[in-house]
Amino acid sequence: MQNKIQTSLKNYNSFGIDVISKNFITINSKKELKQEIKNSKEIPIILGEGTNILFKNDIKRAIIKIDIKGIKIIEEDDNFITVKVGGGEKWTDLVNWAISNDFGGLENLSLIPGSVGSAPVQNIGAYGVEIKNSFEYCETISLLDLSESRFSNSDCKFSYRSSIFKEDLKGKYVICYVHFKLTKKNHKINYLYEPLKKILIENGVKIPTIQDISKYVTEIRKNKLPDPSKLGNCGSFFQNPIIDFDQFEEIRKYDKTVPKYLISENKIKVPAAWLIEKSGFKGVKKGNTGTYRKHALIILNLGGASGREIYNFSKEIKDTVLRNFNILLKEEVNIIDH
Repeated sequence: MQNKIQTSLKNYNSFGIDVISKNFITINSKKELKQEIKNSKEIPIILGEGTNILFKNDIKRAIIKIDIKGIKIIEEDDNFITVKVGGGEKWTDLVNWAISNDFGGLENLSLIPGSVGSAPVQNIGAYGVEIKNSFEYCETISLLDLSESRFSNSDCKFSYRSSIFKEDLKGKYVICYVHFKLTKKNHKINYLYEPLKKILIENGVKIPTIQDISKYVTEIRKNKLPDPSKLGNCGSFFQNPIIDFDQFEEIRKYDKTVPKYLISENKIKVPAAWLIEKSGFKGVKKGNTGTYRKHALIILNLGGASGREIYNFSKEIKDTVLRNFNILLKEEVNIIDH
């Protein structure tokens, strides 16, 4: 455990925002976490890899960085393993471990930034797969009374880029360990998502392995997304909105090229990037911030941007989309004020 006063958070958030934490603590176990929660005068901010967070100002509240490590197989049969993973492990390290050991289920989620402990909060997903597809349960500690609980897959109420930890129980629990069920053989290969299907065909891959899926998902992401070490960003700043059919038809009157993904009989997902691009914000620069030239959904720190500057720019995008399409975008990034 480490406790630091007056710590710069520049290296602890992928936006690279240089704000100061008045009380920064790193913990390595449940025991240390409980002690630090107990010591805090108010509910602390829980930090993973900082890949989905925007600090607007210096932070007075205690920040607890979760650094609980470990990847351990706890159950195994001929077909499956159950693996227990520390919340402080990097998500990419877990995926790489699974791929190298030929365990299936996480390959479509390659190169997603962040920690294992934050992954269920967002119900991270990519290329037709979400964390809920391999998630068994997680071990948590309550920020309110220090009690330990286990949340099953159904308990988590997973939905598109969300879970109970992002909605009803937001800011109330810390995920210390996550348990996954992965395949040892007869892997369920998912490559129906069009960009992935296309790159496999282009490379002559007819029967892809999980290693192939991971390789080409990684390639797609590297070509599509900016490297946070060079251009500060948190990936997708907004969620793709889900709207009803009547609202979608109104947008089609404006532009018949609007893409759609059918969610249910009367619900359609529309790409936020398309809405933002059509609102004139793709590749735009404003002061020290802007949007990525290849993907309008990504807001960038072009160098020296403050958290408030990025937030104000995001609000301008949000207001313009609302005015143009009557759709209120919802932030995927967690915005921390104090």
